Amino acid sequence: MIIAIAGLKGGAGKSTTAISMACELAARGRSVLLVDADPQGTASTWAAVATEAGRTVPTTIAMGETMHRDGQLAKVAAPFDHVVIDTPPRFDKIQRSALVVSDVVVLPCGPSAADAWALASTVELIEEAKIVRPKLKAAILLTRVQQGTTLGKGARDVVTEGGLPVLAATMGYRVAFQEALAAGLGPTTYAPTSDAAREVREVVDELLAFARGGAKLRAIGGGRA
Repeated sequence: MIIAIAGLKGGAGKSTTAISMACELAARGRSVLLVDADPQGTASTWAAVATEAGRTVPTTIAMGETMHRDGQLAKVAAPFDHVVIDTPPRFDKIQRSALVVSDVVVLPCGPSAADAWALASTVELIEEAKIVRPKLKAAILLTRVQQGTTLGKGARDVVTEGGLPVLAATMGYRVAFQEALAAGLGPTTYAPTSDAAREVREVVDELLAFARGGAKLRAIGGGRA
C-alpha cells in the first residue's frame, strides 16, 4: 500500500506524520519504504541522523515530480509492504506525481480556521488525481491539537468544507514528536508509553482499516464516507 502525506500548506506536520507512520509500520514487522519528496529533505536528514546513531530505520530514498513515471516509484516500491511518501508544501507537481501512484492520501491539518481554509487547493489536486486513479482514498488528519484549549475542543468543527472524511484519531502538539525525530527515531520507539506514541498507533490502526474498507469515517459537513 502506498500512502501519500500531502497538503499544499506548510506547517501542518507532514514530515513528522510521514516519519512517525513509517516507523510504526516498520515496528509492526512490515517492510517500509519512506520516500522523501520534499526538497527540504527532512526525512532524508532524519534517516541520516538515525544511521549515524546506529538506528535501524525504514529504507529512505529521495524522489520528485517524476515518481509516477514507468520504472520509477512502482519499480522501487515492489519489494515493500508499505510505502509512505512525504510531500512538500507548495510544490503541486510533486504532489500530483505522488497522488497518482498512491492508494491513500492523508492530509494533516492544524486546528485553526486558516489551516482548514488552506485545504481547498489540495482537495482540488486530489479530485484531479482521481481521474487517473479512481480508487484513490483520502482522509484528513487533525494535527497539532492542544487538548483542553478552545482550538483543541473545536478542531473538528473547524474542518467544515471539502467533502473529505476525517480520521477520529488525532496527533497532538507534543514535545515527544520533535524529540523522537531529533534522536533518529519515531515516537513509538522513542517513548513507547507516551501520548504521542499512543496517537501514532491509533492513526495507523484507523488508516489501515480505512484503506482496506473496514472503517467508515465521519465526512466533513456531516454524513458518512
